[in-house]
Amino acid sequence: MKKSTFLIFAALMVFFTQNAFSQQPSALTAADYEKAAKMLGQNTAPLVFRNGVRPMFLPNGNFYYEVQTPSGNEFVLVDTANGSKKTAKDLAGLGIQQPAGGGPAGRFGGLATRSPDGKKEVFIKDWNLWVRDIASKQETQLTTDGVQDFGYATDNAGWRRSDRAVVFWSPDSKKVATFQQDQRHLSDMYLVTTNVGAPKLEQWKYPLPGDKEIAKLHRVIIDVENKKVIRFKMDPDEHRGTLSDDISLGDMRWSEDSTTFAFISSSRDHKSAKLRIATAATGDVRDVFEELVKTQYESGQGRENWEYYPGTNEAIWYSERDDWGHLYLYDLTTGKPKHQITKGSFVVTRIRKIDEKARVIWFEANGREAGRDPYFTHFYSIGFDGNNLKLLTPEDGNHQVMLSPDGRYFVDNFSKPDVPVTAVLRDMSGNMVAELEKGDVSKLMETGWKPPTPITVKSRDGKWDLYGLMFTPTNLDRSKKYPVVNYVYPGPQGGGVGGRSFSPSRGDHQALAELGFVVVIIDGTCNPDRSKTFHDLCYGNMADNTLEDQIAGIKQLAQKNTYMDVSRVGIWGHSGGGFATAAALFKYPDFYKVGVSQSGNHDNRNYEDDWGERYIGLLEGDNYEKQANQIYAKNLKGKLLIAHGNMDNNVPPYNTYLVVDALIKANKDFDLLIFPNARHGYGSDNTYMMRRRWDYFVKHLLGAEPPKEYNLGR
Repeated sequence: MKKSTFLIFAALMVFFTQNAFSQQPSALTAADYEKAAKMLGQNTAPLVFRNGVRPMFLPNGNFYYEVQTPSGNEFVLVDTANGSKKTAKDLAGLGIQQPAGGGPAGRFGGLATRSPDGKKEVFIKDWNLWVRDIASKQETQLTTDGVQDFGYATDNAGWRRSDRAVVFWSPDSKKVATFQQDQRHLSDMYLVTTNVGAPKLEQWKYPLPGDKEIAKLHRVIIDVENKKVIRFKMDPDEHRGTLSDDISLGDMRWSEDSTTFAFISSSRDHKSAKLRIATAATGDVRDVFEELVKTQYESGQGRENWEYYPGTNEAIWYSERDDWGHLYLYDLTTGKPKHQITKGSFVVTRIRKIDEKARVIWFEANGREAGRDPYFTHFYSIGFDGNNLKLLTPEDGNHQVMLSPDGRYFVDNFSKPDVPVTAVLRDMSGNMVAELEKGDVSKLMETGWKPPTPITVKSRDGKWDLYGLMFTPTNLDRSKKYPVVNYVYPGPQGGGVGGRSFSPSRGDHQALAELGFVVVIIDGTCNPDRSKTFHDLCYGNMADNTLEDQIAGIKQLAQKNTYMDVSRVGIWGHSGGGFATAAALFKYPDFYKVGVSQSGNHDNRNYEDDWGERYIGLLEGDNYEKQANQIYAKNLKGKLLIAHGNMDNNVPPYNTYLVVDALIKANKDFDLLIFPNARHGYGSDNTYMMRRRWDYFVKHLLGAEPPKEYNLGR
């Protein structure tokens, strides 16, 4: 190359380099961080008025609610018969006495579990079950053979543990259905506090996928009045549920006359769900039918969608056998389906009400209404016979429905991520009774706030529409180039976007965008609330983490929005998102340059048994090992900040330590934050984590110096 040519080339390189970075500030100031912090929830929420209705129903069927207005809070009394409203500055102005605080523990609250008639409650003492008479306070022991780690009604699901009694009272308040839970053979989890002097050890049963056996439930019914234990005549059940990894009362149903009890036995790998009926007086158990699937059986989203009707010898059952989550009517005698109740390319997520006599079901579902975000929830009714399907919430948006106790009305709050809430009152036929409130964001808009932009992209293979949100600076300059931050939560039980209703702030996404980033969230394949095929696309390979969908989507967005700089892409997430973040830096190091990985379950052999076994299957050979992040740590090229709480009893910190150890052995530079005594969400340390996350992206992705030790908590 001639000298003159070289000089021209060098000059051009300097010009283009300087031009590329001249748009970026060399440093951000405390004022920049303060401006960003104004987009956090504690600052935006007070500027949104009439933002939805949470009804408090009264014995006469009417209800009141409290709403925030520009001039202060207002109380509104609604007559459900005609929708008329009366307003006042306090409850006294509505003629309503202030509700007393406190109150007795409810069926699912506190450590004791109260009977339906409110006269007694059961509780655990020394691994046995006791009953307390509410009036006399007299306590009586119901079981005597409970021992440590083989106690009655104990609550433990690996990361979930408490001292509450897990029991299901019969309608006549004379019996409880529960179990004696055998955990004696399980491995223990250990956490140690950080403090001056001797540390305190936390130790509890925490089964892992590698364990030969998991917790066993020896099901029983206890005749409380006669202090008699009736054991079910069956082998103990695996500690599993059809919806969650907690011991679920949702998989139990009493008959109205309290003589029989229906329940579901789920297999350890979630591929079998068996409906069974026990006779309360004898413990005899009859198998009705079994649902078998190749991946995992789930009974809906937010509720176990099955019901038991011995009066008509029927059961309502949930299945994805036609690739969509639907309801079926079964014959309890034959164990065969009578017919399918709901049909179509949509997902029933939650049964909300059933009128057995009128044979009508009210339910929530996603994806039925064409041309709308398939994650929007709508409310419907249908007959047991599958006829008369009716849409009760017609507006385009995500509908949050609250039913009146008498089952005659419901309050419907509907909105979109970028459209404020409208609250209305409807009867159970969907007829509008009254418009209650319309969200007012005018004061928020005056600050320069803007909502996120809903986005739609194609999946990695071009087969699926994927939905998400994009956040850009409020002073976006389309002639500039902005680095991209990808927030990720890969599921498989939920996505990164979360609820589709309006919120003035979603975490710190808009706040981070204010610092000079484009923040992108995409719900990738393998997330729920779509078809079974969609949800199962990465079954057996949780390490997929939807990352190829994220990359494909960001590239598509950048083609449409030239201000997005795909040469500078960062990623962050918490828990499953922390797992995905580290995987992104290790497996796609040429795309993801900076990552903040928080509390990741980096190796599911070190995470509670149910999670991995639900979505990966049982541990066989190297199927778990090859998905573990530490195996790929040697591939790190970019900047990675790893964080964890050392008292995390959900995802134990040893998950992170495995990755740290591998990075050290690979001689890789990385950053590490450990929060002493913090649990999974960091508690009061979360604000510090947020600021450090901002600093990390500003320094390593934006290429600017952050203000030193800015205090986000002030």
